This record gives sequence, C-alpha cells and structure tokens, in this order.
Amino acid sequence: MAISKSRLRIKRGVRKKISGTTERPRISVFKSNARMYAQIIDDTNGHTLVSASSAEQGDLKNTNIEISKKVGLALAEKALEQGIKEVVFDRNGYVYHGKVKALADGAREGGLKF
Repeated sequence: MAISKSRLRIKRGVRKKISGTTERPRISVFKSNARMYAQIIDDTNGHTLVSASSAEQGDLKNTNIEISKKVGLALAEKALEQGIKEVVFDRNGYVYHGKVKALADGAREGGLKF
C-alpha cells in the first residue's frame, strides 16, 4: 500500500502530538477505497482494545457516510462494554470531513467523549 508523501507527513505530525494512554486510549482511523476501519489502541501497552469496520456492518462494496457513522456507533458500543468512555481521536493524516467526520460523530453519539 502506498501512502502519499503529504498524508504521511501529516500523519507523523499528528502522531507526535497524540498518544493513547490506559486512561484515554486513541481511536485510529483507516480508510481504503472499499472499507472504513477504526481501532481503539492503548499506546502505553501497545494493544488494540476494540476494533470495528464497515465489513461488520454488512456492506461489502461501498463505504459511504452512513456506513462510516454506523462504524463509529459500533466502535462506541464495544468500547462502552469494555469500560472505555474517554478517548483521543487520531484522524491518521486524513482530512477531518466526510467519512472521517461521520465516524467521529457516530462515536460521539454512541457515548464516547473526545
């Protein structure tokens, strides 16, 4: 997978400032042409605590804003089951609009604070 140089530069800049702890883990977003993925990561221990994707939502071809919002809601539901209420958001170098914003809004609606 090739990451554009500009997105990689932005991603590194974001990750310098954002780190997930045990108290406030990090939501990492990955977006491909076909899918949307999100993970909640504890960077101090290096573990993925919760994950959700658009493949779990039943749509195998297209990921639109509605599906992205469902991914955020599913992620929040799984996180609340594990006792995670506060997180930090890592947009992973993507611009914060469209699908990334819909995922974040879905996670907020599901009960996560960030």
